[in-house]
Amino acid sequence: MTKLIVTQSGDRDLIVTRVFNAPRALVFKALAEPALVQRWMLGPPGWTMPVCEIDLRPGGKFRYVWRNTAGVDMGMGGTYLEVEPPARTVHEEIFEEDWTGGRTRITTLLAEVGGITTMTMTIEYASPEGRAQALATPMLDGMESGYSTLDTLLEAMSQPA
Repeated sequence: MTKLIVTQSGDRDLIVTRVFNAPRALVFKALAEPALVQRWMLGPPGWTMPVCEIDLRPGGKFRYVWRNTAGVDMGMGGTYLEVEPPARTVHEEIFEEDWTGGRTRITTLLAEVGGITTMTMTIEYASPEGRAQALATPMLDGMESGYSTLDTLLEAMSQPA
């Protein structure tokens, strides 16, 4: 539907908003089930996700490993702090090669109106420098690429079997 809308808040936060043409229960499922996450959370072309572990409960851990065509891995993991299906999650994460200067806290809200879901993520970096480092990477392009793939997956999931 729409592309990412990204705004800066304070000196450490990014607010990322994205709209999906699907009910929030379906969007939540696609964000939470490893087999589905591995199909869309890939970033730009040329990346796969050979490792996707999700224990979706407060205190539960998750770990993702992406691999590019050159065989280079990028890993990230974290802990869920709050889980309220299908409306809200809060988690902390850190990349294995920490390029953002410490743990990042992400609050994800899903709101549905008429079968259309708006996802709002507040990404709180450990420092202003961490946010600046993240914004200096192609992270947002990778996110939009993944969410565009998610649009296609949600459409397929919405079709009768």
